[in-house]
Amino acid sequence: MTGDAPGPPGAASPGPGRSARAGERRWPMALAVLTAGALRAILRAQLRAGDARWLLVLVLVVLLAVLVVGEPGRIDRDSTWLRVMTATLIGVISLVNATAVVRLVTAITIGQAKFTSDANVLLASGAAVWLTNVIAFGLWYWDLDRGGAAARARRAGGPAAFVFPEMTNAQYVGADWYPKFLDYLHLSFTTAMAFSPTDVSAIRPWAKLMMMAEDVISLLVALLWWSPAPSTS
Repeated sequence: MTGDAPGPPGAASPGPGRSARAGERRWPMALAVLTAGALRAILRAQLRAGDARWLLVLVLVVLLAVLVVGEPGRIDRDSTWLRVMTATLIGVISLVNATAVVRLVTAITIGQAKFTSDANVLLASGAAVWLTNVIAFGLWYWDLDRGGAAARARRAGGPAAFVFPEMTNAQYVGADWYPKFLDYLHLSFTTAMAFSPTDVSAIRPWAKLMMMAEDVISLLVALLWWSPAPSTS
């Protein structure tokens, strides 16, 4: 098939001689978003800035519902308002986790919060913040690379920001392979674990800067996470 596949009004068309591919399903991304909300809920009130335990989950569910209503089924509709809503959702997760990182660093270094004397609570809090950071950066990589999921499916995005192994070893994947959310989540996880690129290379400046930022945050949380808790005696 060499003709352009028809798309919804306002959606970008595939390039000449290239057909659109099936859009990826939303549930992996939605599951990651809800996981980020649940991780926020287990944090102590001091790290949640005093907000209700399940407030973020409620906000994320509402934003996800709007996205599902606007684009049911697969992600293949390249719409400006859908992109804005997706970025808003990711931005909310990133902002609330950034506040938790700051509060965790402050609590550990100053040692005034009571929970810092409980090793189990401290480890659980650090793990929750670290994992949420992995999810947030995975979502950003997924949303920004080549114009987002819909643009990648329709072959209408810009130049790639990341080079995945499948791109250079096409014989091991199908002809219509393109990176989906789990690929970007894996990229984020390995970056946070190794504090450096692993099997995926960043080739655009913004992608390199984002990976550097993720490395710095992950390293900071890890160092404080494993540091001895301040003495309360």
